[in-house]
Amino acid sequence: MMPAVVQDTAVHLSDRHFRTIAELIEGQVGIKLPPGKRLMLEGRLHKRVRALNYSGLNEYVDNLFEADHLDTELTHLIDVVTTNKTDFFREPQHFTFMREVAIPALLKLHGRRNANLKIWSSASSTGMEAYTAAMVLDDMTRNGSRFQYRILGTDISTAVLRLARTAIYTRDVLAPVPEQFVKRYFLSSRDRSRGEVRVVPELRRMTHFMRMNLMDASYPVDKDVDIIFCRNVLIYFERETQRKVIEQLCSHLRPGGYLLVGHSESMIHSAVPGLKQVQPTIFKV
Repeated sequence: MMPAVVQDTAVHLSDRHFRTIAELIEGQVGIKLPPGKRLMLEGRLHKRVRALNYSGLNEYVDNLFEADHLDTELTHLIDVVTTNKTDFFREPQHFTFMREVAIPALLKLHGRRNANLKIWSSASSTGMEAYTAAMVLDDMTRNGSRFQYRILGTDISTAVLRLARTAIYTRDVLAPVPEQFVKRYFLSSRDRSRGEVRVVPELRRMTHFMRMNLMDASYPVDKDVDIIFCRNVLIYFERETQRKVIEQLCSHLRPGGYLLVGHSESMIHSAVPGLKQVQPTIFKV
């Protein structure tokens, strides 16, 4: 007879503790953690467990709900489990559409010179999406377009928002950025050995970041936003949660405004009345 396998409770979550975390995360931020995500969750939690000096993962979960510990720990837990994959000029066709179609149409809609455009990156991660939009908009103004603009970036993770606000990146992430934009919009670190760059102050001044949960009942955002990016986050939500989030986001768009989603999320419009598909991943209210 084969000996029973004894699970190391310091390294692996029990079934009960995994369900506890999964239910908490889905309830708080709408993200499902199926059993296939268990090893990923365990791996990401180990650093937090060590930082708090617990003996293992299950002790961490046992103490999560003790003495209001969750009030202070939930933000850290969300930072651990959220995926924050992003790039400059990710899905570049969106930024081409913004330059060639959306902005000219919106300027006509505003019907005046020096319009004040509002762009919202609703799952902004480390800020690359927001700063990409800023580069495109600034370049348009340099080439004769007359408008002002402000960009808002929001995310549930405080860790990535700190990175977005500092706007410091490793040089290797600039590969998708056109060379003239690299020269114009990034400053190299004085210590070249660090291999770091920082977004120029002119763009940082036009871009604001704040923490926000897409699962909240209401969003502290203006109701006349021109373009909303919500890319590659809806895929983590159940269909009904997707519908609620999209309805909420669209309520913040001005009539004629645009919603841009990820390439895996192109069917979301079918659940929201009045949302017109312009291209497979671009919608208009």
